[in-house]
Amino acid sequence: MDNNFKLDLGTLPKEFSLLLEIIKLENKDYLRLKNNELFTNIDWEKFLKLAIHHRVYPLIYSKLKKTGENWVPSEVIKTLNLEYKKNTFQMLHLSGEMEKINKLFVENQIRLLFLKGPVVAADLYGDISLRTSKDLDILVPIPDLKRASELLLNLGYEKVKLAPFEIWKWRNHHETYIHPQKKINIEIHWGLHPRPTIEPSFNDLWERKRISSLTNYPLYFLGEMDLYFYLIAHGARHGWFRLRWLSDIDRIIRKRDGIEKSNVKKENFEQYHLGKQASLLEGQALILTSQLLNTPINEENKILTEGRRSRKLAQNALYYIREMTPLSSTSSEIGSLKFMGSLLSLKSNLQKSYFINRYLFASKSQIQRFFYILNLFYPKSADVETLVLPNYLHFLYFPLRPILWAWRKLGKQA
Repeated sequence: MDNNFKLDLGTLPKEFSLLLEIIKLENKDYLRLKNNELFTNIDWEKFLKLAIHHRVYPLIYSKLKKTGENWVPSEVIKTLNLEYKKNTFQMLHLSGEMEKINKLFVENQIRLLFLKGPVVAADLYGDISLRTSKDLDILVPIPDLKRASELLLNLGYEKVKLAPFEIWKWRNHHETYIHPQKKINIEIHWGLHPRPTIEPSFNDLWERKRISSLTNYPLYFLGEMDLYFYLIAHGARHGWFRLRWLSDIDRIIRKRDGIEKSNVKKENFEQYHLGKQASLLEGQALILTSQLLNTPINEENKILTEGRRSRKLAQNALYYIREMTPLSSTSSEIGSLKFMGSLLSLKSNLQKSYFINRYLFASKSQIQRFFYILNLFYPKSADVETLVLPNYLHFLYFPLRPILWAWRKLGKQA
C-alpha cells in the first residue's frame, strides 16, 4: 500500500490555498505568513466569495484580527467583520429560540437532541460566533413527532408543505418548519440520515447524550463519537462542498484525547453508524482534513487513509470543494443542478451530473445503491409542478417522469 498518497491540489485556486493557510494559523505561526507569497496577486473578491460560501468567514476574521498585521486589504477586513457580526447575532438569535423550544418540549415530556447549531459551535470552537448555522436541527423519537409538530405550529411556525410524492417517503428523515416573523427554520428529524442506512436508535443516542451549559435551561446533544460519525456521514453525503464541515471534523479529532479518556471504544460505534461504510467515509474525511487542514492522525486511524476507495472519494470531493457545487442529500436527480446557457452547454452540464451521480453511487452501500437507482424513477415535486394531475391519476407520474424531466431541461435551455 502506498503510504505517501497525496491529493492532487493543483486545481484549487490560490485564494482557496490562502484560506486554508489562515484557518491553520495558531498564535505561534503568525510570523509564518508575514512574507508568504500566497498574499501576492490575490483576487480578494474571489477570496471573500470562497470564505462566505465555505462558511468559514468567522474563523478567518478571528484569525486575521489576532495577527495585527495589514496583510489583507482593509475593505476585505471590513466585509469579514460585518459578516462576523451578522453571524454572531444570528447565533444568539438561534440560541434564544433553541432554549425556548427545548424548555417547551421538556415540559411536554418530549425528549429531544440537538444535532447541530449553537450547541455544536460551543462544543467544538468554544465560542458560538466562530461557527455558522442557518437553522436548528432536532431529533425526537418517532412516537413524539405528531406532538412535536403541534407544539411548533402553536408557536407560530409553519410546516413546509411537500409534494404528494415527498410526504413520508421511505427516503425522508426530517420535516421543516419556518417561523415567518422570526425567520428561523427548524428541522425535526426522526432519523440521522436519509433511508436506508445503519444508525443507532434514539434510545441509544439518548443514553450517550451530553448536556450543554450554553443556556440556563439544560439541553442535550449528541455524544462525542455519535457526533463524529454523524458529521462524517453528513459531510460525505454532500461531497464536503463546504470547508466548514471539514473544520468540524478537524476540531473533533484534535479533541481526541478527551474522547479516548472517556473510555469510549470507537469500534463499538462503527457497527451502529453506517456499518461497513464507516471505515470508507471516515477514511475519506481523515484524508481531506489531514491534507487540507493538517489534522493530526494517530497510528490507529492511519490505516483508514490507505484504502483505495477512501482515497478516490477524497480526491473526487475536491471537485465539489473547488466548484462550490452542492449535492442533493436524498436524490441523484440531474435536474437538481442549475442548467444555464445555450444548448451547447448541455453536454458539459450532463457531464457534471454524471460526475455527481458517480460520486454519490461510490459512497453508498449495496442496499443503498439499489434504492438510489430506484429513486431515479420515483416522481419528484418538480414533476408535480411541471404537470398537475388529479390524485386518481398520480400513478402516471412514474411512466411520465423521463418525459417531464426532458421537458424541463429543454425549457431552461431555451
